[in-house]
Amino acid sequence: MKSLFELAQHDTNVMLLTGDLGFGVFEKFEEAFPGQFLNVGVAEQNMMGVATGLALEGKKIFTYSIGNFPSLRCLEQIRNDACYHELNINIIASGGGFSYGALGMSHHATEDLAIMRALPGVTVVAPCTPEEAGEATRQIISVPGVGYLRIDKSSACEPDSPPEFILGKSRTLREGKDFTIMVSGGIAEEVMAASVKLSELGIECKVLSIHTLKPIDKEAIISACQDTRGIMTVEEHTLIGGLKSAVNESCSDLSVYPEHSLHMGINDHYVETVGSQGFLRNKLSISGSDIVESILKIFA
Repeated sequence: MKSLFELAQHDTNVMLLTGDLGFGVFEKFEEAFPGQFLNVGVAEQNMMGVATGLALEGKKIFTYSIGNFPSLRCLEQIRNDACYHELNINIIASGGGFSYGALGMSHHATEDLAIMRALPGVTVVAPCTPEEAGEATRQIISVPGVGYLRIDKSSACEPDSPPEFILGKSRTLREGKDFTIMVSGGIAEEVMAASVKLSELGIECKVLSIHTLKPIDKEAIISACQDTRGIMTVEEHTLIGGLKSAVNESCSDLSVYPEHSLHMGINDHYVETVGSQGFLRNKLSISGSDIVESILKIFA
């Protein structure tokens, strides 16, 4: 929110649209910039139509809602109105993965990255840390076309010497020479915990934040395949069309293949169970302990 506030402060064309959400968060923004804030009510499809009209008049738009509501609910409007006209509309989806796991599958945002990646010209970002989310907000507004920024209720901590954040370039959250774990989104907290445990067991894993899934950092993927014994992708998302697919597509396009390739995510089914984010990660075997167990098998 701080990054968005700063953008609006320096550019009167920056506008925030919400679908009747953000209470307790957006009041300061609304009070400071009443002409740059609009609550369209529980009407996400209409919100995208309003955003399109404003963007056609030169406004730089951020839309905000939770989970699947700002993306899948208004997919046709995003595709036909925003993307086709290459407008500066940046969609903030708060509640990626199982952030709202207790509310059931309607609130499980587990296919959104795949669908947004498939739309031409969309920049797709799933930050791993709060700092990455802030930088992504600052930078995505300057990228031509539609942006999709997926944040969730969990996150990893920044490293002691944080590398620079650049859209389209990975960030090293932890150094390691034995194996590479690539991750998108807040589930990076599980990856970081796993990397610490593996280090105690004598396996040093490099952790790469692949915060930008489109365009993806192909150079980092090449390096990971060539410099370590293998790679693992970890995502709180279906294994179809998300991080795993983006990495494997890059390997195929570049004819570069790792010695070992592991992938952790959600298999091809809906999750009918409800529960907290941590509970569902454990149930679906995408927790830190599951990451440790999978990588130990490679080094057994």
